[in-house]
Amino acid sequence: MKITDIRATTVTVPLEAPLRHANGCHWGRFVRTVIEVETDEGLVGLGEMGGGGESAEAVFRALKAYLVGHDPARMEEMRFLVANPTASLYNNRTQVLAALEFACLDLLGQKWNVPVCDILGGRLQDRVPFASYLFFRYPNARTGTGEVRTADQLVALARELKAKHGFTSHKLKGGVFHPDYELECYRALAEEIGKGSPLDSFRFDPNGVFSTEQAIRFGQAIEDLRNDYLEDPVYGLTGMRRVREKVRMPLATNTVVVNFEQLAANVLDTAVDVVLLDTTFWGGIRQCVKAAGVCETFQLGVAVHSSGELGIQLATMLHLGAVIPNLSFAADAHYHHLTDDIIEGGPLRYEDGAIAVPEGPGLGVRLDREKLAEYAEAYRRLGGYPYDQDPLRPGWAPTIPNNRWADPSDSRTPPGTGF
Repeated sequence: MKITDIRATTVTVPLEAPLRHANGCHWGRFVRTVIEVETDEGLVGLGEMGGGGESAEAVFRALKAYLVGHDPARMEEMRFLVANPTASLYNNRTQVLAALEFACLDLLGQKWNVPVCDILGGRLQDRVPFASYLFFRYPNARTGTGEVRTADQLVALARELKAKHGFTSHKLKGGVFHPDYELECYRALAEEIGKGSPLDSFRFDPNGVFSTEQAIRFGQAIEDLRNDYLEDPVYGLTGMRRVREKVRMPLATNTVVVNFEQLAANVLDTAVDVVLLDTTFWGGIRQCVKAAGVCETFQLGVAVHSSGELGIQLATMLHLGAVIPNLSFAADAHYHHLTDDIIEGGPLRYEDGAIAVPEGPGLGVRLDREKLAEYAEAYRRLGGYPYDQDPLRPGWAPTIPNNRWADPSDSRTPPGTGF
């Protein structure tokens, strides 16, 4: 089997409401690049990458010169063709490689008529549990609904999601408002949800924008709660080590351990207890499986990270979660904030807080061509948006550590996204 063509299509898919985070905002939609790798046997493998537009699509067009005629089974050779660690120093292609690897694994699964998890060693579980992944949110400009700005709104959304999807682990994405305000919100979340569900657990992630002193004070103030972990309270391994010395709970990261060099540094001088494996950031599912093996050896916790996925990447997360023996925590997913998807059958369903690992060959998901065309046209009409900007704070950028917090009394609604 040989690769004969690579196609990239940028889409934008609406969210229930704009999602606020420490570095800006998702402006009511996600922008993703859908990859199709075609072979001389007529099979088409699917991949997905965050972001998009002409620049992203041009990268994949350029890589056709590298990969047309290549056997998709030779993924290790493809890794060095696309992302040789020294050749790509000035043009990091890790996320591009990941999208191509997803497609090649999908192709092999289709050819051999097995799901990707069987190629990776076989599933250990049929369902992957997920956390609720709560955000502070602007209201939807069209409906006026979906706002999360107060503790009461946060608790109400958590209850709604728990009732609808069955989540028993709850993650709050912070770093938007002053740490003291977010502490009040997080404690309200844990205390109110915990009243009816004492075994539910909680996690907090300010995206690394706290100072070490703020992080220590915040961490010590939540030690009495049932925390899964405190995720990226500060940026950098040194700062994480300082926090870890003073706070009695596991620290997790998806920012300061995202490659094997950083993983080795963390093993030699531990700063992080739980490594959140992202199939895009690490360069593919196979790289995540390798990293999980290292973590298993050194008894570090592992969870699956989310980077704003549609159904194709969600499938990669499910196949990864199925084969990791040391998957210690519920996975993250932005998925339930989406209102639609580009895969056949519509969005994959949660049941009792988990999603079933696809059983079909390859990734087990296929493109809905009408939805792909609809959301590709939406991208052509709407274009992209600056992920690292807040639509109601023009010219703002956070410092690290941050001291430019949003105002929780600001009840404005940003302009609509065009959907």
